[in-house]
Amino acid sequence: MGKRKASSALQRAEANRERTYAVLRNCPLSPRKVRLVADMIRGVEVNKALGLLRYSTQGCAPRVEKLLVSALANWGVKNPNKDVDSEGLVVRTIMVDEGTTMKRIRPRAQGRANRILKRSCHITLEVGTPLVKEQRVAATENAASQDNVETVK
Repeated sequence: MGKRKASSALQRAEANRERTYAVLRNCPLSPRKVRLVADMIRGVEVNKALGLLRYSTQGCAPRVEKLLVSALANWGVKNPNKDVDSEGLVVRTIMVDEGTTMKRIRPRAQGRANRILKRSCHITLEVGTPLVKEQRVAATENAASQDNVETVK
């Protein structure tokens, strides 16, 4: 591995150590349905998000709630001497990506068949303290500069 590649990998690893997140892979729910719940809790304070998920009628709410509890437990491991309530944690980012799709066939009249797509999704949830406006601008500029570096390679 070259020096530039090794240094950028080290920077990414260091940035990931500061992030606190949880990932749910191959959740057997449609990404479109899960995004409705994700949009509901994005940027919301953690205790309020847990309440919203607990009393939501959406079918995916219990799974997202369990993922949020897991992310909070991960935050507690990385910050053993801090309290969740006093830190004012928020759901910083939540992404719902498309997972694998199982293809099934439903028999129809006259020997025909219709395809059934059983979709799944990957959910990534990050918790942390709310970003101040200056931090958001710096984060977007940093991400843009990393994209430019990768395209130059």
